[in-house]
Amino acid sequence: MRFEFIVDQRMKVKNLLKKHDISKSLLAKIKFAGGDIQVNGVRQNAIFLVEIGDRVTIDIPSEEDVTGSLAPVDVPLDIVYEDEHFMIIEKPYGVASIPSSLHSNTIANFVKAYYLQQNYENKRVHIVTRLDKDTSGLMLFAKHGYAHARLDKQLQAKQIHKRYYALVRGAGHFEETGDIIAPIGRPDDSIITRGVTKSGKYAHTSYKVVQSWGDVYLVDIQLHTGRTHQIRVHFAHIGFPLLGDDLYGGSLDYGIERQALHCHRLEFFNPFSEKNLVLKSTLPADFKAIIDSFQKEDEAFDK
Repeated sequence: MRFEFIVDQRMKVKNLLKKHDISKSLLAKIKFAGGDIQVNGVRQNAIFLVEIGDRVTIDIPSEEDVTGSLAPVDVPLDIVYEDEHFMIIEKPYGVASIPSSLHSNTIANFVKAYYLQQNYENKRVHIVTRLDKDTSGLMLFAKHGYAHARLDKQLQAKQIHKRYYALVRGAGHFEETGDIIAPIGRPDDSIITRGVTKSGKYAHTSYKVVQSWGDVYLVDIQLHTGRTHQIRVHFAHIGFPLLGDDLYGGSLDYGIERQALHCHRLEFFNPFSEKNLVLKSTLPADFKAIIDSFQKEDEAFDK
């Protein structure tokens, strides 16, 4: 892939590229794996001194999946947004994000098949934001390593924002808005579950109630940290676990087959178009079924 930069101050090429998030490893790939660096149309090396107004062009080698470690699985994707650099899909619940010893038909396998079908130059799958197997909603992919590197910087700076809907249930008073700040760690007796522990890592979750039906609440959630199972652990900790989340004490009374958690909003800055992207998702069908049943009960009660 080819990218161009206009020089805004006198410096070496490698320093200009560093300003544009070209890492040392990516620069080495450009130099030694079939890439190219040109200044005003003339091939140069990374220590060449450029002047203000010069045009620097780099060619990044294609990313072939030479190992074949990720098997393509032909399953249609629900693509919400796609351009040359990024793709956002609507992930269904019940499908893991990446392969493991327990899961082989994953979102990553589906995306690999899609890349091959489209004959994209870059064949490697770069996941920027993962979702748990039984969490649905928006999931972000970078379509080449340079795009992934640029979004990694945004992730580290907490500039990629996700919001979630959850259905929770509990006894007692539930604030309309709130912040849950409690450290999350792994209990000594489990490799799967997480919990609020004194030795855990700092975790911060904000929420607001969207709608309620008795002791069940639809909440809109903002994560300020990204701990494993953070939303599920935090709401269980305050006595309002997610519906369907039997791992953390959630109610199984409403027919939902997974934890009631859905990523409905994703916002990030596209460094290539220099525009802020905001993608939104509606409530999934199993959420709607539960909410519809509550609304029918309310209508029957009002008659």
